[in-house]
Amino acid sequence: MAVSPHLTLVDGSGYIFRAYHSLPPMTRPDGTPVNAVYGFTTMLLKLMADSASDHLAVVFDAGRRTFRTELYPAYKAQRPEPPEDLVPQFAVIREAVRALNVPCLEREGFEADDLIATYARHARAQGARVTIVSSDKDLMQLVRDGVDMLDPMKNKTIGPTEVMEKFGVPPTRVVDVQALAGDSVDNVPGVPGIGLKTAAQLISTYGDLDTLLARAGEIPQPRRRQMLQEHADDARLSRELVRLRDDLEISETLADLGLTKPDPETLRAFLSENGFRSLLARVEAVCGPAPAGTPATAAASPAVDDYHLVTTVAALEPWIAEARHAGVVAVDTETNSLKARTATLVGVSLATRPGRACYIPFAHQPPHSGTLALDGPATGPFAIDDRDGALALLGELLADPGVLKVGHNIKFDLHVFKGVGLDTVAPLDDTMVLSYVLDGTLHGHGMDELAERHLGRTTIPFEAVCGKGKTQITFDRVPLDKALAYAAEDADVTLRLHKVLRPRLLAERLVRVYETLDRPMVPLLAAMEQAGVMVDPLRLRALSETFARRMGDLEDEIHGLAGHPFNVASPKQLGEVLFDEMGLPGGKRSSKTGAWSTDAQVLDTLAGDGHVLPARVLDWRQYAKLKSTYTDALVEDIDPATRRVHTTYGLTTTSTGRLSSNDPNLQNIPIRSEDGRKIREAFVAPPGHRLVSADYSQIELRLVAHVADIKALRDAFAHGQDIHALTASQVFGVPIEGMDPLLRRRAKAINFGILYGISAHGLARQLGITRGEAGAFIEAYLARFPEIQAYMDRVKEEARAKGYVETPFGRRIPTPGISDRNPVARAMAERQAINAPIQGGAADIIKRAMIRLPDALAEAGLTARLLLQVHDELIVEVPKTELDALVPLLRRTMRDTVALTDDKGRTTVPLEVDVGVGGSWAEAH
Repeated sequence: MAVSPHLTLVDGSGYIFRAYHSLPPMTRPDGTPVNAVYGFTTMLLKLMADSASDHLAVVFDAGRRTFRTELYPAYKAQRPEPPEDLVPQFAVIREAVRALNVPCLEREGFEADDLIATYARHARAQGARVTIVSSDKDLMQLVRDGVDMLDPMKNKTIGPTEVMEKFGVPPTRVVDVQALAGDSVDNVPGVPGIGLKTAAQLISTYGDLDTLLARAGEIPQPRRRQMLQEHADDARLSRELVRLRDDLEISETLADLGLTKPDPETLRAFLSENGFRSLLARVEAVCGPAPAGTPATAAASPAVDDYHLVTTVAALEPWIAEARHAGVVAVDTETNSLKARTATLVGVSLATRPGRACYIPFAHQPPHSGTLALDGPATGPFAIDDRDGALALLGELLADPGVLKVGHNIKFDLHVFKGVGLDTVAPLDDTMVLSYVLDGTLHGHGMDELAERHLGRTTIPFEAVCGKGKTQITFDRVPLDKALAYAAEDADVTLRLHKVLRPRLLAERLVRVYETLDRPMVPLLAAMEQAGVMVDPLRLRALSETFARRMGDLEDEIHGLAGHPFNVASPKQLGEVLFDEMGLPGGKRSSKTGAWSTDAQVLDTLAGDGHVLPARVLDWRQYAKLKSTYTDALVEDIDPATRRVHTTYGLTTTSTGRLSSNDPNLQNIPIRSEDGRKIREAFVAPPGHRLVSADYSQIELRLVAHVADIKALRDAFAHGQDIHALTASQVFGVPIEGMDPLLRRRAKAINFGILYGISAHGLARQLGITRGEAGAFIEAYLARFPEIQAYMDRVKEEARAKGYVETPFGRRIPTPGISDRNPVARAMAERQAINAPIQGGAADIIKRAMIRLPDALAEAGLTARLLLQVHDELIVEVPKTELDALVPLLRRTMRDTVALTDDKGRTTVPLEVDVGVGGSWAEAH
């Protein structure tokens, strides 16, 4: 029996605006914005790969002037012009459609919806099914037998039932309902006072619009009757505006819309021209295999995944040999916990080529159900037949220098392997880190998201194998057939991602960043996390008691100022006290809850105006945060086996390349406050050891002097001068000798504030001066150091042209929002662009120092080890006997890790390192 043709008609405008608003700004090499082009191309590629249609076309609006605007000039007149950075993308999007060999339809004088209606009618007349890809309510009038819609946002089919739920009438009466209700978005007048619900009731009662208008005098409600009689012509006009024309003359027949594969070279050329290297991996999915000699991509995969369960050492040996022969293997571990350092190894998966992977169970528990024939016993703890033998084989593979081990967040796996005695995993690559180096924070770097983005593949969710909520099971209880499918896919997808992402490093000139800065950090951070830092729980508990007493005293004082007790921790009660009872100025209510806002900014402003109660609340909140976040929580975070706290470092979360610290976060302990210092006193060295703190001195200011080529600042750093005193002298015209400390403080605020694009308002608040004074200070500063302004202008221009800025070491930092039409959002993006190369450059420098340090320690025969990194500071634990050797080695390693030089190789700004030693972190710092 012949299969009916299936035509899919894509509403091009819907795709365009969805793509534009879902992606941050992107530009191709010539500066043309392409974020909407990228999103549109991605969605259309996915539709072509997933759709069962054999006919396809994309339909566009040809312009704003149509027969409807001739009929009613106000039609859609109030719609804003499209965003400036979207306009040049319209033509490129049409190029994308043609590159994919998809018919591109549009007609002057008519809307895309009219073309869709016409082609749907012709296709149905020829016996074809029609799917309209859109969520536009105006197209719902076309739904009928053989014509449905697909909402691409919800991946939901819209048929007659869904139309009835939306409009309260069947599709054949949607036009009448819209004619009555009108549409404020499109400026369709309708009948005043009649909404969709009332319109549906009227049409259901009277059958159609003409009958309703003819019998309007019968309407019992006076106001409704009057409106229908007075605005009958508006209703008829509205019907002409919303009714889609399906009688246009068309040149393409159904046969002309047949879905055919794109020309691979044409498509590759288009993707390359626009910088869409990540989409090249999908070419084979729609074009078929590449010709001989064309580089393979990860998307070229077998039709059926070749996954195997390995339950004996004899079965494992061929996989080890296969990995050695390939020279690269993707590795992933399954555990019963997300606490990598203490998690139990449940299984290991390996992938040796795209589509071919295996899973080795080490600790699965019965009962299990599945359809696979298993080699091992079905009773007792289920695992490979020889655990020690299997681990020995894996250990040899992981340590083999001739086999590249690829993981996704492989730092997690390094901890798990170390837990079973496999200490060496090298060389290694990490697809999560690769993605971060290539795309920064433009998107997330989780495997599921990258698989969808680069491979067009939806991976098996964890909940599908382990459940969720109270019924969730640990992975060791997952049936082996499900475990195989899930775990082997993880390794397989990791290998496919590696084949897509690794080649981009060379093409995008990011090899140095990955190879010298980020990849070496993976095993180094794993070692630091393993080491942890010793913490004294007695000191922390004593601090918690002290903070609790201070909070209690402050509560008593706050209640006295308010005149009655209330819950200081309740923003609602606090707002009522401040603004309802005390009548303090400047209060703002939340638009959602109607409650007064009492955030830190509000309280800061009130305290700055001399109001005592909000100042005391800020003090109370500070102690509450210190207690809950640090003194209480850190005690719970101490590992009883090591008596240490083991943080987890994130390598792929910040926009500038800085590390993050979590669970617990050790990078946000207050530095300058006395209470923060007391918390650091609880971080101690073990007996016979000391902690050494090494901190780059004013590294961000030194980088500014270097990258902006500010001679006065470069000379000051070269001669070891007080940079803030010098700045004050230069800006305010006073001698350094005998300088007023207040002037130096103001210069210091400007020096550091300028890195973050500080405004006159921000500086005024920081220094407690008027905005006029602050603005004059900034103007004088920029006049004295014009190189700063030139640097800022240059960076903003670079960000707008490229969509990113670069650190002095080549790291790319995306700058979404740099061309935002909203001036506030744009100004914020500009400030971030100015600061990013400086903060990112400082992060790159300390990473280079960290990477060099272990080899320097080993060469010197020292057993000292790196424990923590907190932005510009390193914390090292060292035996007392090695202290004299370590301090100069540490200072030298950090100072000499990079030279800031000019184009002639001469040092422009020296790096300096401050080193302290003590029995605690506070004492060392």
